Amino acid sequence: MAARRFRRLGRLASAGAAALALLAALVPGPAQARTAPLAPSAAPAGLDAAKLRATLDATHAAGMPGLYSSVRDGDRTWKGASGVADVRTGRPVRPDMEHRVGSITKTFVAAAVLQQVERGRIRLDAPIGDYLPGDVSGERGRRITVRMLLNHTSGIADYIASAFPSLQEPSADSLDEYRLRKLKPRRLIEWGLEAPPTGDPGAQWSYSNTNYIVLGRLLEKVTGTKAETYITREVIRRAGLKHTYFPDGPALRGAHSRMYEALYGFIPTPRDYSFYDMSWAGTAGALVSTMDDLNAFYRALFTGKIIGPAALEEMRRTVPVRDADGNVVMSYGLGLYALDLPCGTFWGHDGAVWGAGTQVLSSEGGGRQVAFGFNLTKYQELNGEGRPIPHPIDNALAAHAVEALCGAQEPTATAQMAQRPVRVTPLQLQAPRP
Repeated sequence: MAARRFRRLGRLASAGAAALALLAALVPGPAQARTAPLAPSAAPAGLDAAKLRATLDATHAAGMPGLYSSVRDGDRTWKGASGVADVRTGRPVRPDMEHRVGSITKTFVAAAVLQQVERGRIRLDAPIGDYLPGDVSGERGRRITVRMLLNHTSGIADYIASAFPSLQEPSADSLDEYRLRKLKPRRLIEWGLEAPPTGDPGAQWSYSNTNYIVLGRLLEKVTGTKAETYITREVIRRAGLKHTYFPDGPALRGAHSRMYEALYGFIPTPRDYSFYDMSWAGTAGALVSTMDDLNAFYRALFTGKIIGPAALEEMRRTVPVRDADGNVVMSYGLGLYALDLPCGTFWGHDGAVWGAGTQVLSSEGGGRQVAFGFNLTKYQELNGEGRPIPHPIDNALAAHAVEALCGAQEPTATAQMAQRPVRVTPLQLQAPRP
């Protein structure tokens, strides 16, 4: 039992556990894979600054050191923060702080790939071996398509357990030892391919950061430039973002919070990992951004400023994500996913790296949005099966998201959200993820 528990912890190690539990809480019932977004069941109500502030304060009171949020409704914006950026000095958090946003990077990468699809340089259903025979060779190179990498149905395993082997013990020793280590994308891909496949290509959804490292290599192959450089020029700048970048060292450029990792109690006093080389995440999760910038990016994406309607429709063509019992809990497209809330369907992504968690959700056209970040990750404890036990922080974060996106339209839903248990999604059970 102990060995199985520790193996599962290794797979969980970089999961955005709080954000993922939040997602499960937001899904009111079984979702269905879809080829187009569903229309909202009703228009969300306006922004209530007092209630939004109260939900942030409730999350801080539940144990989150600090968090910040940006909410948009049409041309109206609310921003708020609660708690501290540094537990030692008491320095307060601010809404405009820079933040490591983890796997939200994947939406940026997917948009860049879709640009190249529009230009005829990449075919979504072409084998990846046609483009990168030296990276993904043999039968896998012939069977795995670009689309399978984008929607996590490739069957390629994640590399995180190999990159941080102490997580199998479990301990944070390798996290500390490798703070300043630089890794090449090819090594990350090799680790993913060396691990046992999670399934046959195209057979099932299984989250893997390796997929998006391969996609970064694909961008470099077809554009002739470094993936991060291309994404900065053609996605970040096109969206008009001022505080979003791939870090070139272990430090963030602007004002930011410290980032505390608890590793499900295996770090008894949460440790600061705000100074960390992010080459282990690369095009799978290294981006730094702000909450305002994230909302601006998704609005630009959903209003045609980055890719055209046909490419956006491909991004919203989803596959089902199932839990251990086979129930569909969410729908995953090409670098983004769909969740059904009481007031309609919202699209976005979450992300987590050591000590920093983020969630972004946006209505179909980008009219109603929330982006929030928090500075303590994997704060839950694990049960006897090695699965996270829901924490009051999870329910408080869910209440904030529902208030931000649905407002007063569903007043009882927000209250119920703060009371009911949070279900854990299969993302937590299979997906180490930046």
